[in-house]
Amino acid sequence: MSGPRIEPLGDDALLVRFGDGIDDDTNQRVHALARHLRHLAPVWLRDLVPAYASLGVFFDSTCMSGDDPHDVVAKAMVGWAELPTPLENATATLHEIPVCYGAGFGEDLATAARELGLEEAELIARHSAPHYRVAMIGFAPGFPYLLGLDPGLALPRLATPRARVPAGSVAVGGAQTGIYPHASPGGWRLLGRTPLVLFDAQRDVPSLLLPGDEIRFVPIDAQAFVALAGNA
Repeated sequence: MSGPRIEPLGDDALLVRFGDGIDDDTNQRVHALARHLRHLAPVWLRDLVPAYASLGVFFDSTCMSGDDPHDVVAKAMVGWAELPTPLENATATLHEIPVCYGAGFGEDLATAARELGLEEAELIARHSAPHYRVAMIGFAPGFPYLLGLDPGLALPRLATPRARVPAGSVAVGGAQTGIYPHASPGGWRLLGRTPLVLFDAQRDVPSLLLPGDEIRFVPIDAQAFVALAGNA
């Protein structure tokens, strides 16, 4: 496998590109490099933004002693693929996300099940079975793009996006699954909804889910949804 490429992203950022596709191995390499750079914590590092196949590295050039930022970042990357313990054994945070599937909370569940040739209960069971990893946050603040969807559950996006998707909607778009943190337009297929607040700018850490975290969907009924929403 060829090494990552370092490309300019702006006056204060570089993009470390690992590839162009969406796959688990590539995304794991992205997060391994992010962990490595966070562990080093160089004085010039301002922020890291993981994506499916790339890592945005934001820097303060005034802390680089006049050196070329490309060379500084390349030097910091040396050895990232052979991370010493405990980094190689780092355990991601696991979140259990309660979801009320269908029943007025996921209006596409029935049609999605028919398209896939499944009973609704089987679709729910298969969607909630895996541990997903937050590959990246994007589209909207706090929106997690999740890796780990059963390939047999891939669904095409709607031909015409909805003008409003309810906050907390758990959805499938193509081979991806994710959660809408706020009410917004969207074209993914809605399977259910979580009462959890995924993004709140007033919290110390606004986004409930962070890149590299793992999640597991836990099916709940409408009564549990209402109770949890009242405590949110």
